[in-house]
Amino acid sequence: MAVKEKHRDKIAEAFSNPEKITQALAKGVRDALLKHKQAGNPIVVWRDGKIVWLDPEEIPV
Repeated sequence: MAVKEKHRDKIAEAFSNPEKITQALAKGVRDALLKHKQAGNPIVVWRDGKIVWLDPEEIPV
């Protein structure tokens, strides 16, 4: 099997399980929020149709 085909197979396998994708994305978001909070950096969120800055102590982790 060619290298490109192996990569396609792995990609197809990864995308065949939406739950794993959702879990990986959620973990990435949690990790990013935690790093911002630990570093004392604010984040921006979207609330009620508006952009809202959250101070580090307000970041839910």
